[in-house]
Amino acid sequence: MYNIKFIKKKLKEENNFRLKHTLSVKDAALELAKIYNEDKNKTEIAALLHDFAKPYNKKELYEIINKNKISVDRWERAIPVLLHAPVGAFLAKKLFDIKDKNILNAIRYHTIGRPQMSTLEKIIFVADIIEPGRDFPGVELIRKNSKKDLDTSVKLVCDFTIKYNIDKNRMIHPNTLLIRNEILEGEW
Repeated sequence: MYNIKFIKKKLKEENNFRLKHTLSVKDAALELAKIYNEDKNKTEIAALLHDFAKPYNKKELYEIINKNKISVDRWERAIPVLLHAPVGAFLAKKLFDIKDKNILNAIRYHTIGRPQMSTLEKIIFVADIIEPGRDFPGVELIRKNSKKDLDTSVKLVCDFTIKYNIDKNRMIHPNTLLIRNEILEGEW
């Protein structure tokens, strides 16, 4: 499908400081893909490219967004740490010729989630948090649940993200609340 060797080569060249994290997310995502019967190739590509734009600084991200008319909402503009996700999806398409919407959405929404996420999107969303390099209160609960119920795991990631941002007095992207509520609504 896509040239994973080329993607890995580019990651080593351009994204070296995040490489350990990226490879750990890939491993966690592939484990989840096996459990939830998701396409292995698509999962690997989305995981490898999820943080491709993370090394760019805020100014560079805004330049790429403005020059290429990448759609970002007001909350993403107000929370610049989120901008690597939409830029990463754009670069995946431009540099690696990724055309699959599911892969691009998994990259695009791996930080904030969104209502009606696909299984692949949920896998990348969760894998980014549960990879072995992460160590925070509650991560073991998310890891344990990730192998039993993907939606519960997504909700737990949302819970963590919301609490973390409240504790830091930071804004919360509404998508994180929307996906959490969507999952809770489904439990009724």
